[in-house]
Amino acid sequence: MNPRGTVFQPELVELMRSVLDDATATLPEARRTSSMNAEIASAILACAAKGERDPAALKMAAMLAVVNCTHYHDTSPERRAV
Repeated sequence: MNPRGTVFQPELVELMRSVLDDATATLPEARRTSSMNAEIASAILACAAKGERDPAALKMAAMLAVVNCTHYHDTSPERRAV
């Protein structure tokens, strides 16, 4: 059980793992970091916790996390403060 009390069935855990693997595989190797992996996994978990079970929708959430994380990390600290 996760901290919010959501229990994921084994089939959903496997689906989320597959989506995570697929999303990670689309990244350039230099972007396949543990922090990026955690961002992607967090987005997938959040989406699934809201009831989403469609693999395409879960992958979209994962890829949006990549985009958001990439934009943040590619922005200089001065621009992030704005």
